[in-house]
Amino acid sequence: MIFGRERKLKKEIVKVGQRIYQAGLAVAKSGNISARLDKGHILITGSGTSLGNLRHKDIVKVDLDSGKAPGALSPSSELPLHSLVYKNFNVSKVIHCHPPLINGYFAVASDLKALTFETKFYLGRVPVVKQDTPTVTKPEEVIQALKENSLVVLKNHGAVAIADDFLDALSLIEALEEAVRTAAVARIFDKNILDDLERAVKSDLNKNMALPMFSPEHIQAIVDLVNQDEFIAQKGSELDLTVKLAIKLDGSDKSYRFNFEKGKISRLDYDADAPFVISAPAEIWEQVFLGRLDSFVAVTQGKMKLSGQLGQLSKWYVPFTRLFALFKEVRIK
Repeated sequence: MIFGRERKLKKEIVKVGQRIYQAGLAVAKSGNISARLDKGHILITGSGTSLGNLRHKDIVKVDLDSGKAPGALSPSSELPLHSLVYKNFNVSKVIHCHPPLINGYFAVASDLKALTFETKFYLGRVPVVKQDTPTVTKPEEVIQALKENSLVVLKNHGAVAIADDFLDALSLIEALEEAVRTAAVARIFDKNILDDLERAVKSDLNKNMALPMFSPEHIQAIVDLVNQDEFIAQKGSELDLTVKLAIKLDGSDKSYRFNFEKGKISRLDYDADAPFVISAPAEIWEQVFLGRLDSFVAVTQGKMKLSGQLGQLSKWYVPFTRLFALFKEVRIK
């Protein structure tokens, strides 16, 4: 009996996976799907599988209480999120995928601009949950959002929909993707509309005049942005970001030391007397300040040098990632 139900559910998962993939809502090996098998078990797509090319053996049976799955294939890394959904809601299907228009829109907007009656009626207010990592590490925040709406946006990470039927869950995601497409098209016809979406983009373009790279004015402008940034302040306080970090321009006497105290730069000094010093030649720094090169990637690839242990610095990965992102907000000459 259970075997017949399991086989039927696997066929459903394969079918909806193909539809998601063909619609461009997930590419490569992104996205994951699950279904409730019985009170104590779920079926979920395996780690590293492609939704567009699923086979029955790519779907894993998981015990909800233990989180264990028989066999060699590991369940999706998003298993904690899926498990928590089934423990908190009386639903039988979960879809998580990475629609490109949804991701693009909510990367610069905090709310859905509903332009049609269907969007307002069918979707309502769609909660947006901020994400710090490529995998959902705080599923309880998503659960709280799902209490408001069966569709939730994971900022920079896609969307999650829950329902008793796969088509109902997928319809929510498709409707949101269409609503975002409609908002984008509307701006083609009326470029003078200024809402949160356009304001976020335009403010980045007009925020500052260009400053000489590595000049005191350039670095001070970065310090001002950091100390005004609510995200760094919050994460810096949570993670006790209290450290001295210096940046140095190779082949010159230009060095700057950021003295962090719980996420705020309390003082800027003009030397490299710090336990962590990041140094690079001008051409590399230019790529970093233009936002074309990630500082952590540059260090691991040897393009930038780091004195001090990267492992020790990485415990503040989240606020420092935001710090390095702010580098490009100050235009350089």
